[in-house]
Amino acid sequence: QVQLVESGGGSVQSGGSLRLSCAASGFTFSNYAMSWARQAPGKGLEFVSGIYSDGRTTYYADSVKGRFTISRDNAKNTLYLQMNSLKPEDTALYHCAKEPASDYVGNYDYWGQGTQVTVSS
Repeated sequence: QVQLVESGGGSVQSGGSLRLSCAASGFTFSNYAMSWARQAPGKGLEFVSGIYSDGRTTYYADSVKGRFTISRDNAKNTLYLQMNSLKPEDTALYHCAKEPASDYVGNYDYWGQGTQVTVSS
């Protein structure tokens, strides 16, 4: 079955950086777009970034554009999110999500348990 396991979260000060990883299994990773979504305490799931199956097309929420970079390694079945210039408002549980198609993001059909990112001011 589909498994998505996130890692790389932690606690950092404002302005710091983290790199999240997501190890995927149970499906043909290279056939599907993938996304990152986050959930802050008391809030709903928010789209952060998405990437098409071939890695050539990416999308970002306005709140992270210019600071976060999504990438994937189809040979390693792994999705990444490089997060720079972190702000306290980036504090959330970050989930890796599988999309149901190769070229559409924001419509996840599976997601992982998440990795916590906490940014202090």
